[in-house]
Amino acid sequence: MCGIVGVVGAREVQEILLTGLERLEYRGYDSAGVATLENGSVHRTRRLGKVAALREALTEAPTAGRIGIAHTRWATHGVPSEKNAHPHMSGDGLALVHNGIIENHESLRRELQALGYVFESETDTETVVHLIHHTYAACGDLREAVRQAVQRLEGAYGLVVLHQDHPDELIAARQGSPLVVGVGIGEMYLASDPLALRPVTDRFVFMEEGDLVVVRREGFEVFSVDDEKQVRATVRIEMAEEDTDKRGYAHHMLKEIHQQPKVATATLEGRISKDQVLEGAFGVGAKAIFDEAQAVTLVACGTSFYAASVARYWIEALAGLPCSVEIASEFRYRTVAVAPKTLFVTLSQSGETADTLAALRLAKERGYLALLTLCNVPTSTMVREADLALMLEAGTEVGVASTKAFTAMLIDLLLLALCLGRRKGLPAEEERAIVEALHGLPAQIKHTLEVLEQPVRALAQAFVPHSNALFLGRGEMYPIALEGALKLKEISYIHAEGYPAGELKHGPLALVDEHMPVVAVAPNDELLEKLESNLQEVRARGGQLYVFADEDTPFEPEPGVEVVPVPRCAPILAPIIHTLPLQLLAYYVAVLRGTDVDQPRNLAKSVTVE
Repeated sequence: MCGIVGVVGAREVQEILLTGLERLEYRGYDSAGVATLENGSVHRTRRLGKVAALREALTEAPTAGRIGIAHTRWATHGVPSEKNAHPHMSGDGLALVHNGIIENHESLRRELQALGYVFESETDTETVVHLIHHTYAACGDLREAVRQAVQRLEGAYGLVVLHQDHPDELIAARQGSPLVVGVGIGEMYLASDPLALRPVTDRFVFMEEGDLVVVRREGFEVFSVDDEKQVRATVRIEMAEEDTDKRGYAHHMLKEIHQQPKVATATLEGRISKDQVLEGAFGVGAKAIFDEAQAVTLVACGTSFYAASVARYWIEALAGLPCSVEIASEFRYRTVAVAPKTLFVTLSQSGETADTLAALRLAKERGYLALLTLCNVPTSTMVREADLALMLEAGTEVGVASTKAFTAMLIDLLLLALCLGRRKGLPAEEERAIVEALHGLPAQIKHTLEVLEQPVRALAQAFVPHSNALFLGRGEMYPIALEGALKLKEISYIHAEGYPAGELKHGPLALVDEHMPVVAVAPNDELLEKLESNLQEVRARGGQLYVFADEDTPFEPEPGVEVVPVPRCAPILAPIIHTLPLQLLAYYVAVLRGTDVDQPRNLAKSVTVE
């Protein structure tokens, strides 16, 4: 989850490194550091905290090197501190940055200590830099030293090595953590994400699993772990700079909430006709796969898991297919019984989520019908390794708490449910009605945000003094309650739980009192009466209710009950529309509590470690 940047430049590289790190802070912001080669020596600067602290230090004492590496950290092994910050060094001349987790670091540490190496940090990464140093001393070839060293590593790594004896090159290696080569004019770059390099290039080479890359000013060479030369294509990627700019909003998260009408338009464009979903959007061979599918397994983490949980209701209702939803970090360690002709679907904003990617690779071995991924990054590992892929079209999401990507994911999942439904006998008129509603979805989202922003902003004040909150929903609104609770806890640091409303009496009701705000998601559906009864249970115990209800529901404000009318929509779209006020609520509560909305403590955007 850390961010890496490397440059072999025709000019001083300090600013390129710092700008790259700033664009990668979504991956971690516990500490940051830079190492450059200047006048034959490696100069290192590290600071605790965000990249801004590192920039301040380098403004006061700049480096003049034309080759360098940089890192922004999300802590795993070792607390956030300057001594645990990257780059790590061995001897005076070898520096390394690393993203991932080395699982056998303890045994390697003991071995290296026995050889006389003194460890200055608590990190797993320091074992790698000492291991390369030791191997280099024995063989005298830096690329070979890195190759031999990584063969001994267990776990995941994306790493870049700088050595004072090699002033014109960087060595990089990848296994389980993303790395990309950027191709410039007379200079070359490395990074965890193309986003970091967008100010200097739009041409990229995506490293594959097991790749080892030598990067020089004039170009690059790729080798396998067996030291065989590899060929990797260069691709051009265009990115909208507006996605990395706040565009006048106070925070990226608020901007991304308000981008959702545009995202809905982009996600639907070219995928629906007047009356049906276009199956070809899922890729070549999708129609045949959907014809064969007899069951669906959805696998994801975090917010993506909650989107998948909504989709289970849609797939079972529209397609009549058994649908299971799995948390990737649990699925990959289970002995899974695979039903015949099961379509395996992974969901990931980044396409690099370690647990979800591992689940996809496991699924390849387990006899699933086909592998489909829904992802926001077309060049990601997950997209490249799946049989079929459907993009989210959400654009770059900078805020750590996902908003627009979640909405795009729900839309894509509904399209999938409709495609499967058509193959399994969904009446054409039912698909036509849902597609018609989808055509109006962008305008519906825009209207809902306009109508609800001020009422929700006013409501947020009531949550500020509390330490706990409960979110309730029924049916497909239960996962939306889970997502609402997650958003609140992520960025406001209020402990919040989502719960199926019908389960209140099986434990959570014991927590309800005047100090526990209870949020209910209440569309006007077949479960509304049941939900009303559950909410009466809350009121009878003194709980303060905040009900997000369709305009035509019978809920009325009264003492202890605040009602926020949500614009009515087609029932199938209710999970999307009812998500919007929960996003706004989390945002405004966090603002009022003074937290770091875009970069909440202890979290990172792309989870590339287990």
